Amino acid sequence: MSENPKSVVVIGGGITGLAVARKLLLKYGNRISLRILEKESLPGKHQSSRNSGVLHAGLAYQPGSKKALLAVSGIQQMVQFCEENDLPHEQCGKLVVARNEDEIAGLGALLKKGRANGLSGLRQLDREEMVALEPHVGGVAGLLVPGEGIADFAAVCEKLSEKIVQTGGQIVTGFRLSGVVVKKNQLILKAKSGDEMVADFAINCAGLYADKVCEYFGMNPGLRIIPFRGDYYRLKKESEHLVKNLIYPVPDPGYPFLGVHLHRMIRGGVAAGPNAVLAFSREGYRMRDVNFRELLESVSYRGLQKFLLRHRKMVISELQSSASATVFLSRLRKLVPELSAGDLERGKSGVRAQGIDRNGNLIGDFFVEKGKNSLHLLNAPSPGATASLSIADWVVDQIEF
Repeated sequence: MSENPKSVVVIGGGITGLAVARKLLLKYGNRISLRILEKESLPGKHQSSRNSGVLHAGLAYQPGSKKALLAVSGIQQMVQFCEENDLPHEQCGKLVVARNEDEIAGLGALLKKGRANGLSGLRQLDREEMVALEPHVGGVAGLLVPGEGIADFAAVCEKLSEKIVQTGGQIVTGFRLSGVVVKKNQLILKAKSGDEMVADFAINCAGLYADKVCEYFGMNPGLRIIPFRGDYYRLKKESEHLVKNLIYPVPDPGYPFLGVHLHRMIRGGVAAGPNAVLAFSREGYRMRDVNFRELLESVSYRGLQKFLLRHRKMVISELQSSASATVFLSRLRKLVPELSAGDLERGKSGVRAQGIDRNGNLIGDFFVEKGKNSLHLLNAPSPGATASLSIADWVVDQIEF
């Protein structure tokens, strides 16, 4: 063992950065000196706490992909972590709904994928069986996914932060990275405040800014992170009885988002959404949140231009659902026909970091890139929160000190 511990920084204090830090400390202990660099006043303020809170079991992902493998092991680790630390969670099950006869084949494809990914207890349901589980559901057939559920990922971030500090790690907040100097075998990380930090190795878990951080290291990430805003509504208290647990549509296999759905939340209430529209800022949670430099970077990127042209019908549909509560409601009513405008109120919004390559393809899988004395997690969208502990194992396995 060397006399001086290896100085390691994790850039980004979201749930994945925290999970990576925790796993590094468990593996290396006092052989490393670990700091998390977080630009906000607390960890987990963005994607980690502004998501659906759903535990994804790995149903819809391509068998053999990192998403499938890490979601399946990730939900097991996440449930175990919540149980061991008395954190709110529940595996209440999800119902995927075929809204018409044409979508029944899609249910069959999902069932096949889910079984190939190792999910147990999957069961295709007829209309009568669906209604027994969700009395107000629409559609003609369904797929029961008993392993899925809900959790409080903000609470997970708090507990991970606590464990990191208890085991010798340090969380440095308010550190807004502005550049990196690679000098021999050392890294000099510069903050916008003028502060500097020296490290031997860095792991980039910066989420919505992962590509920009990668560029600070003099690397070409080969993709651009495009921020997609997802708007949610909530069911009013008197209407919450219309949804028992999680109700999802059959997803479009050519598109990575799971579609507008309804789900119970671990802290109470029922959320409805999200759609997926281009955000005007990487942290643009409202339509009026505009960062003109970031917006220009997005719309001038050839990859996004090609994506928008290729999927223009879907893009128009998502924009309509964002601009019109009536359109949003019409999508929800395909799942729960009894819903009316009076049942809904505006909820929160989140922004999803989605990598897009230069040819306009959405990066479908988790993706890392190695650099000199650094490793960069460049694409970890949904089910990133559920799979965070397994993603951390995967990342840490690629590093040797």
